[in-house]
Amino acid sequence: MMGKDNSRAFKKAVITGTRFIQKHNPLLKKANSDIVNISNSVEVIVAVDIMGGDYAPLEIIKGSVRAAREFGIKVQLVGPPDRISRELGKYNLEGLSIQIVEANEFISMEDKDPVKSIRSRNNNTSIVVATNQVASGQAHAVVSAGSTGAAAAAAFFYLGRISGIERPGIAALIPTSKGQMVLIDAGANAESTPLRMAQHAIMGSLFAAKILNLELPRVGLLNIGEEPGKGNQLTKDAFMLLNQIQSINFVGNVEGRTLAEHYCDVLVSDGFVGNIFLKTLEGAIKMSFQMLYQELTQSIDLKIGAAICKPGFKKLKGDRLNPAKYGGAVLLGVNGVVVIAHGNSNDFAIMNAIKLAADTARSGIINEIKENLKKADLPNLSTVAFNKMKEFSPFNRSAPLEDEENE
Repeated sequence: MMGKDNSRAFKKAVITGTRFIQKHNPLLKKANSDIVNISNSVEVIVAVDIMGGDYAPLEIIKGSVRAAREFGIKVQLVGPPDRISRELGKYNLEGLSIQIVEANEFISMEDKDPVKSIRSRNNNTSIVVATNQVASGQAHAVVSAGSTGAAAAAAFFYLGRISGIERPGIAALIPTSKGQMVLIDAGANAESTPLRMAQHAIMGSLFAAKILNLELPRVGLLNIGEEPGKGNQLTKDAFMLLNQIQSINFVGNVEGRTLAEHYCDVLVSDGFVGNIFLKTLEGAIKMSFQMLYQELTQSIDLKIGAAICKPGFKKLKGDRLNPAKYGGAVLLGVNGVVVIAHGNSNDFAIMNAIKLAADTARSGIINEIKENLKKADLPNLSTVAFNKMKEFSPFNRSAPLEDEENE
C-alpha cells in the first residue's frame, strides 16, 4: 500500500496538476456539456491509443480494424501517422470509417510515475491526445491498453471527475457460472474509504443495469465472511453505509469462494483487494486449464475422451473464461467513457474493448451516475450511518477492546 508521505505527495501532485491543466486546457471546460450530449448518437466514435500495450501498435491497429468491420464503429487511431499508415496498408479498408489522429509521443508501460509524465510532457502523448478527443467532443470514448496509471491520470486531468465522486473506480466484467458480474474497484485506488466504496457501489450498480441489462442488480461487498460484523474496519464501515443506500439492492457481504453461486451482480471492493482478487481469478482459471490438460493427456483413453469433449472445452476456454472476450474495464467516475484494456491484449481483446467502449457510450451512464449521486446524498447519509454505528456497533473504533478493559 501507499505510505502516508507518498499518499500526500500523490494527492498534492494531482491537485497541482489539475489546477495547471484547468488553467491551460480549455477543453476541460467543454467536457461536461459535450460528452454528456453525444452519448445518444447513433454512430459512436472511439479514439484508440495505438501506442499502449505490450503488442502495440500492430495488435492495437488490427483489433481496431476488426471493430470497425464487425461492429461498424467509427475508430480514430491516435499515434504516429507514418506508423499507422504503414500498418493500415495491410488491410482492405473499403467501407470502414477509420481516421488517423496525430500524436508523436507515448508513455511506456515501464514509466514509474505516469502522473508526472502526463503533467510534464507537451501533451502530445498518444493517451493524452486520445483523451482530449473525448474532452473536445470529437469522440465518444477512449480505449487504451497502455499504462493504467497514465490512462487514469489523463482521464482525471483532461475529463475531470463527475461532481460528487472522490476517486474514480475501475469496473471490470468477470465470469461466473451463471453469467457475468461487475467488480469495482478493480485497481484504480490502492487505498479507499467507505464513502468512496459507496460511490463505487452506486456506479457499479448503474453500469450492471446498463451493460448487463439487469433491472435491479444485486450489490455485494467482498469480504472474508458473510456476517455483517466480519472484516476489517474499512469493510465494517462500508457495510454500514451501503446498507443505508436506498438506490441500490445491497445483499450484504460476499466471500470470494462463492463466486460460482453468483450471489450478486456487482461486487464492491477497495482497489487493492479488488485487483488481487481479479488477478488471482485469472491465475486460477489459467492453472485449472493447465492441470486439466496434464490429466487428460495421461493415457490413450483419456485423450479419446478429451477429443470427444473438445467442442465443450473450446467454448469454455475461448468464450466463457476468455479474458479477451471482455476486452477491458471501464473507468467510472470521470466525465467521459474510458476503457482500460489489459496490457497483453491481442487484436480480439482490442476489438472487444472498442465494442465495450461504444456500448458504454451509448448507454448514457454518465448522466445516470450524476442523477443518482444527487439522489443518494451520500455525505449526509454517511454521517447518519456512522453515528448509528458509534451508538450500536460492537466494532466502534472508540470502544475499548476486551483486552483493554481487562487491563
